[in-house]
Amino acid sequence: MSVHTDPGPAYDPPPVTGPAPVDVRAGEPKGKVPPELRRLFRAAPFVAAAAPVAYAVSTYYAAIQVEHLTPDAKTSNLALINALGAVAAMLAQPIVGVLSDRTRGRYGARRPWMLGGALIGSVALLTAGLAPNVAALTVCVMLVQFGFNASQGPFSALLPDRIPERLRGRYSTGVGLGVLLGSVAGPAVGSAFADDLPLGYALMAGAVLLGIVLFVVLVPERDNRGEPRKPFSPRAFLAAFWVNPVRHPDFFWGFAGRLLLFGGYAMLNTYQLYLAQDYLGLSLDEATRTVPLLGLAALPGVIVATAVAGPLSDRIGRRKPVVLAAGLLITSGALIPLLLPSVPGLALSALVVASGFGAFIAVDQALMSSVLPNPDDFGKDLGVLNLAATLPNTVAPVVAAGVVHAFGSYAALYPVVGVIALLGALSVLPIRSVR
Repeated sequence: MSVHTDPGPAYDPPPVTGPAPVDVRAGEPKGKVPPELRRLFRAAPFVAAAAPVAYAVSTYYAAIQVEHLTPDAKTSNLALINALGAVAAMLAQPIVGVLSDRTRGRYGARRPWMLGGALIGSVALLTAGLAPNVAALTVCVMLVQFGFNASQGPFSALLPDRIPERLRGRYSTGVGLGVLLGSVAGPAVGSAFADDLPLGYALMAGAVLLGIVLFVVLVPERDNRGEPRKPFSPRAFLAAFWVNPVRHPDFFWGFAGRLLLFGGYAMLNTYQLYLAQDYLGLSLDEATRTVPLLGLAALPGVIVATAVAGPLSDRIGRRKPVVLAAGLLITSGALIPLLLPSVPGLALSALVVASGFGAFIAVDQALMSSVLPNPDDFGKDLGVLNLAATLPNTVAPVVAAGVVHAFGSYAALYPVVGVIALLGALSVLPIRSVR
């Protein structure tokens, strides 16, 4: 892998190998995936699940570890860990996006960064299981977030790099299913090792790394050593965190909608273990067993909503109605525990909220890829957009903790999440480049 800062020595460009970007071809059936993209379509859901598994496992295990290490300060300490972890994630995606846009090598621009980030994150997962205190655990979580976000950002750039507009809903559906199934499967499988966290961390780290390595090996990227590249500079580094909202309003509204919808979802997920204890009155052991089951209970709705929403948006040629419906589902689902303060109520809430989030995720990448300002900066601009998915992990735990302390009850989280999700859905309406 190499990131060049100058044009380099003169040489005859090597022959381009591997798949090239695909455009719509005359006479090609509208829904048909070209042969050169089929392996990518089949493998993308699996590699899309890798990072969410890592995030979900580290969040789930960290909550257990924090409660054992500092039971009297669990809420504030978990908020701090998640906030600092998200800061690391926020640094990773835009910076690696800029670097991958400028990377030229035999193995392409994206795959080397995917593999490097996965290695960092997997080692951090292994180490987290041995953390003796909150400080050490915090460092491990930050490295997990940095590593897997460094891997996830270049993977996200494959969509605008290689997928034609007519197939982006279908591709986004596969990726969305992978993301949601990974988020559910992580804690569900991880709960089997709740009594042996180091072993659980180690198994999840191995599985996630294997999935990303297989993707890098099986899905080739074309040799791009002969392609022009922008020079890297301090200005490019600083620009990694900025897209002008006045010049690119569609990008701004897409960022805002993503930020709010991910934020509302993160507020509920971060404190799910504590909601089960302090709102419903379950013991730690009961909550540890129950929370992963809530994800499994939501799984059928997630699969159906995600599988339907993406192809439907391709068929009707519209993304906004799906996002609006998704936001309304999240809003209504967030209010259910107020009416049914019980485990079945939490299960029903998880089903409705996750179904709404699944419908949103199914069109999210397709929608966001349509508001990117510059085709030469896909990696960088997606890195900025992905801040809207990682920033909530910084802000949401702090906001949620503030809401809990201000009202003296975890119940107050539910209406706040409902309002945030509704505002997120409405934020897509001003976007002009997407119907």
